[in-house]
Amino acid sequence: FKENRKDDIWLVDFYAPWCGHCKKLEPVWNEVGIEMKNMGSPVKVGKMDATSFSSIASEFGVRGYPTIKLLKGDLAYNYRGPRTKDDIIEFANRVAGPLIRPLPSQHLFEHVQKRHRVLFVYVGGESPLKEKYIEVASELIVYTYFFSASEDVLPEYVTLPELPAVVVFKDGTYFVYDEYEDGDLSSWINRERFQGYLNVDGFTLYELGDTGKLVAIAVIDDKNSSVEHTRLKSIIQEVARDYRDHFHRDFQFGHMDGNDYINSLLMDDLTVPTIVVLNTSNQQYFLPDRHIENTEDMVQFINNILDGTAEAQGGDGLLQRIKRIIYDAKSTVVSVFKSSPLLGCFLFGLPLGVISIMCYGICTADTDGGVDEHEAGKKENVDREFTDEGSGEEQEEEKNEKYTELSDGDVKQKDIIEKKKD
Repeated sequence: FKENRKDDIWLVDFYAPWCGHCKKLEPVWNEVGIEMKNMGSPVKVGKMDATSFSSIASEFGVRGYPTIKLLKGDLAYNYRGPRTKDDIIEFANRVAGPLIRPLPSQHLFEHVQKRHRVLFVYVGGESPLKEKYIEVASELIVYTYFFSASEDVLPEYVTLPELPAVVVFKDGTYFVYDEYEDGDLSSWINRERFQGYLNVDGFTLYELGDTGKLVAIAVIDDKNSSVEHTRLKSIIQEVARDYRDHFHRDFQFGHMDGNDYINSLLMDDLTVPTIVVLNTSNQQYFLPDRHIENTEDMVQFINNILDGTAEAQGGDGLLQRIKRIIYDAKSTVVSVFKSSPLLGCFLFGLPLGVISIMCYGICTADTDGGVDEHEAGKKENVDREFTDEGSGEEQEEEKNEKYTELSDGDVKQKDIIEKKKD
């Protein structure tokens, strides 16, 4: 595979046998392979055990499991979208095909526009802008399609100030790239590759982090048709549509079904329905300080965020990182015990039991050693006392002998003096 892979286009799932997400992807991956073969696609679908062939996995930059990559010549494109059959097949067909797809007729243009919610088109001949467009397309083809067309192919309602131009068609209208107002072409395409209003899930929110935009979300229950859920969703939709010119450079709008993902991101339990604004670049978030009654309240809330008067919560500071570690650990333990109590007891009880036994053994060994040392010290002190006492008696005897010798000398000297007196 390593030697011959450049002869074909490959869509590869790098997996690990013990990975639960890999096992969940397996039936979907089998469907992808069958459908791609039935379609007559030039893309070959395969999977590789990254633990058995770690050198190849490392060569392609595999860091987690499962990792889906499309290998085309010397290039390897990462797939980061939802792990569904249709999304994976669309990714493979998009990346495996031409980098820039020409649109030679109005009929083909209309057909493509109906199929794609967001459509980027280069209009004009050879130019530095086209070279830049091709360069950006080679980087962002994993996310969206890139087309080229002549001006007469475009719909009649499209008016271009000058040629060449790059145009994005979405939300029922079109927007023309302006280098002076929109900055770098790559950044502009990265911001504009989403519709103005989205049904946001975990994968989409992760991708939105690359745009640098704040994400204003109505957190609702899609199955709940009550007035409050519908009202908040409508408010976000109206702001996205009616205030696009004011907020589209800084905000992405949408709604999210349920609060599970938001709770894990914010480390807090949000009531549903509610509105939250996320800054995915630094994990900050903003909550309204009062109830959002209408569109005007939402616009005021957004303006407060832009001018810095709204209070930001969360963040990626040291305390928040420690809090997140604790929260993630707690969530992991709870989820394991909920899904399989016996497995949880085994995974967490066994290590704790081993550590407890080790600690008990260490403490017990230290206590016995301390007693032995204490007793040995006492014995040594007693022996030393006995030795000292023996030395004292010997010294006393020596003193007595010296005293006796001294007394005998004194007696003899006294006798001599008395004889002299006589």
